[in-house]
Amino acid sequence: MAETIHPFYEKHRGAMEAAMRHRLDLAEPMLRERAHLSDIGGIRREVMAEFDIVLTQTPYVGGAASRMSDFFMSLIGFMAISRVLSRHGVPVPVIGEIERETYKAQLLTVPEDERLAEGRQFMSPENQALLREQAAQSKTSSHRDAFPEDFVYDFVEPGPDDDFEFGIDYKACGFCKFAARHGDKDILSNICGLDFDAYATRGIRLERTQTLAGGASHCNFRFSRLPSR
Repeated sequence: MAETIHPFYEKHRGAMEAAMRHRLDLAEPMLRERAHLSDIGGIRREVMAEFDIVLTQTPYVGGAASRMSDFFMSLIGFMAISRVLSRHGVPVPVIGEIERETYKAQLLTVPEDERLAEGRQFMSPENQALLREQAAQSKTSSHRDAFPEDFVYDFVEPGPDDDFEFGIDYKACGFCKFAARHGDKDILSNICGLDFDAYATRGIRLERTQTLAGGASHCNFRFSRLPSR
């Protein structure tokens, strides 16, 4: 285990810790009612201490130049929550439910117009062009040598009979690599479950029928816009 946090994550540490504390605030009722935990103050301290450890373990995958850095910064804290709750005997499916509902509640604190604007930007032709470029880059030997813990993926164009706008096939997952390296495979599926709400709250429909974490050859993300209300 690394002993220090990479400078890129150290720069964002304050915001990441604030997001973790907010999640724990939102999760508190569920920790009492579903996980049957009473010492919530103790759980909070354990989670934040574990998050310090997780930060030292989080791989650097290119910083601001890589879109996947945001995935790590947004979601890696759930590894700390899962570890602590698992140690307290909370079943993995219950942990997953708590984390997904907590994450959705946190996402919904952002004003709707801002969330939908983020969704439109993600679906935009400009962003699709960036995704194509970074997908191609992720597969190069130079990139994989420089960032071995990064995601590797293909951009997927829709066929004539497809009803999605574009897709991404993840051939290697940074979270899967993280879980394999640090003994978190049992709780890995909880991270996968967060994706649906991350996109839905931004007005995007995600369809996915398989994951690397579930033993498939790749994760098949397919994106389309949700109908406007």
